[in-house]
Amino acid sequence: MQKNIPLTLEIPTLGECSIPSPLVVSYFIPETKRLLFNTYLDEYDSVKSPDGTPLSYEVAGPREKIFFDPSKTKAAIVTCGGLCPGINDVIRSLVMELHYRYGVHNVIGIRYGFQGFIPKFGHPVVQLTPDVVKDINNLGGSILSSSRGRQDVNEIVNALKRMNVDLLFCIGGDGTMRAAEGITDELTRRGLAIGVIGIPKTIDNDLSLIQKSFGFETAVSESVKAIQCAHVEAKGAPNGIGLVKIMGREAGHIAACAALAQNDVNFVLIPEVPFDLEGEKGLLKALEKRLKASSHCVILVAEGAGQEHLKHTGQTKQTDASGNIRLLDIGAFLKNKIENHFNHLGIEINLKYIDPSYMIRSVPANASDSRYCAALGQYAVHAGMAGKTGMLVGLVKDEYVHIPLKAISSGTTLDPQGNIWMRVLEATGQPPSLKND
Repeated sequence: MQKNIPLTLEIPTLGECSIPSPLVVSYFIPETKRLLFNTYLDEYDSVKSPDGTPLSYEVAGPREKIFFDPSKTKAAIVTCGGLCPGINDVIRSLVMELHYRYGVHNVIGIRYGFQGFIPKFGHPVVQLTPDVVKDINNLGGSILSSSRGRQDVNEIVNALKRMNVDLLFCIGGDGTMRAAEGITDELTRRGLAIGVIGIPKTIDNDLSLIQKSFGFETAVSESVKAIQCAHVEAKGAPNGIGLVKIMGREAGHIAACAALAQNDVNFVLIPEVPFDLEGEKGLLKALEKRLKASSHCVILVAEGAGQEHLKHTGQTKQTDASGNIRLLDIGAFLKNKIENHFNHLGIEINLKYIDPSYMIRSVPANASDSRYCAALGQYAVHAGMAGKTGMLVGLVKDEYVHIPLKAISSGTTLDPQGNIWMRVLEATGQPPSLKND
């Protein structure tokens, strides 16, 4: 259930669209086509727009009239934050759609995230053409590279104006979307007709409103490979334990879906479900019972799980350049706790700890994510050329829609009372609770 209900889903525009679209398509999307926000009226029957009409999304797709003259349009693409499978697919899709479908031949790439706009860093821009991007979908990471951390919005807007950019496409997560929102506000304040379109990127799949973020399917697939290895290792020795740590700072979506995709996991630990280590109902006692019954075990833990067990003695909680709290290593912590526990009991175990996180983040997108990235790029270009701004393209209820940047937030977590977690408990056989109280 979506808890953060936006007040409005209306999309800002740069002005009247008066230029006939150069696209030759079987249909154009009318501005009046909307997708209702209210799926279950018993939950959202009071959700209305400010004018009293039902809250609804603007449906994405090509418009019959566009705002920008393609022959005079200059577009820029920037990628920010951590790496994620599919970034290059989105870049490729944006360039191909702009060049071949709309005839926009002036497309530049901004190097190293928002740093690329700031003169003191001295990062040169990259001219992006179909020849440059034609094979980048086979590469992991971002050909534009990335960076974390806030940059001065005024300097970014100054750079956009100085470079005569008409359209800016921002690929990134919650921090990037907040920056894009700030850029949009400053452009509006200055009266500059420059469009800002976001393409949401978060491997953890934890942005609000949107159904799925790109890279998530690849992350699940790659996590399954690590689970398979952990299972082989666990079965290959007496009392073997395979411990796998994967991404998931605040949300356990990857861990839950990977466990469901590969039914070899016996315990799934996620940030949304606290657990105890000691005690009759704690993890260690449950692990004892599992090994006694089956002689091997696979544990899958999300990086943000169990942080309450790790001590920050003598230090304050540190943050990275994006303002995220630096997580302590729950994987290494659990490894030591489990080994010490069984050593104390005089029981031999063989524990193998696997952390494939950076390997997962840096691989190329799989077929499912590549297809999704291509669609996001295409719909983002349609929106930008039609004069939309201050928005991102997202998938909602299997429909591509426009969502205002102001409505997006991070922290969409897995519901411990929901269907997915219930299925995880059924698939793993782990106790419904690993808490003593």
